[in-house]
Amino acid sequence: MPRVAILLADGFETIEALAPADVLRRAGIDISLVTINDTPHVTCSHNIGIDCDATIDAYDFSACDLIVLPGGMPGTKNLRASERVCELVRDFMATRKVGSICAAPSILAELGLLVGRTATCYPGCEGAFPAGVRPTELGVYVDGNLVTASGPGFAVAFGLALLEQLMGEKAAKDVAAGMLVAGRE
Repeated sequence: MPRVAILLADGFETIEALAPADVLRRAGIDISLVTINDTPHVTCSHNIGIDCDATIDAYDFSACDLIVLPGGMPGTKNLRASERVCELVRDFMATRKVGSICAAPSILAELGLLVGRTATCYPGCEGAFPAGVRPTELGVYVDGNLVTASGPGFAVAFGLALLEQLMGEKAAKDVAAGMLVAGRE
């Protein structure tokens, strides 16, 4: 069974972390909420406290198939400020899978990891994106081992795209049907 770590920093966008976690858990995937904080507690941008499964220093990423970077402010800035997060993003982009939504794809752009790729982000967060990378239409985009989404309104579709990357189209369709997600029958 695939393993996924959703990386959380204070100020993350709630739905962008929890909707994909919910979608993936419905499929039986081993999901861990992993915070960059020193303790396993994090607070989202809407002041909701979340107890995480692990801290970034305690989590074993060696058997992890996918890392997910939710957006939100200042969550994205806090993730970007973590050198450990940057190391993980570089490693997973080169060898495994990465999901990134809303403002968080800006981290990939700032690290120079989007050259020649297709990726999206929240409008206004594309400043470091190379020319031609970001499609004009908002949505969810898959480019090889990278899944990106434009913002919170795409959180469930983003989760389903991550699931499809890990377990195939049938698994994503089955979960979508159970959730009554239109257009994924």
